[in-house]
Amino acid sequence: MGNSKSGAVSKEILEDLKLSTKFSETEIVHWYENFKKQCPSGRITKEEFQNIYSKFFPESDANTYAQHVFRSFDTNDDGTLDFKEYIIALHMTSTGKTTRKLEWAFSLFDVDKNGYITKSEVKEICASIFKLIPKDEVDDLPDDENTPEKRAEKLWKTFNKEDNDRIAEGEFVHGLLNNEEALALIQYEPMK
Repeated sequence: MGNSKSGAVSKEILEDLKLSTKFSETEIVHWYENFKKQCPSGRITKEEFQNIYSKFFPESDANTYAQHVFRSFDTNDDGTLDFKEYIIALHMTSTGKTTRKLEWAFSLFDVDKNGYITKSEVKEICASIFKLIPKDEVDDLPDDENTPEKRAEKLWKTFNKEDNDRIAEGEFVHGLLNNEEALALIQYEPMK
């Protein structure tokens, strides 16, 4: 972990993040300094993460989705994100390659972390994504996407699965990789 006495990020974490994210050393050091100011303990709690995340969606209910995002990046299941987990989250949700983003999206949908996605997990995540969409934008959605249930059903049909089947990570990535319509169902990008 970072050297908390000097306030500098450790060389090991710095090198690891440079390799795994392609962020520059200057960017990582700058983000570390800001992270330490915001989180002097060196860790961010789920509640702090939710508060930060909700600022990106002021006209929506982002809490449920933020909880799922947090869970997917809390790789050691300790209820907090350290600097490394935080930067990887930033990278994956902003600049990561499509395949890596889909691998992350799989972990988001794999609520019980058993390595598979079920239709009920798709419904749960689609419902949390739907809460991000402001009410005035819901009216502009296509008829087959204007409720969380319809979006989940449409996404599930992408994989040609029965209701009680499950989807492995490879199937998920392959099924969405070049499918723009299905990709739109697993995310929300504000119109503004």
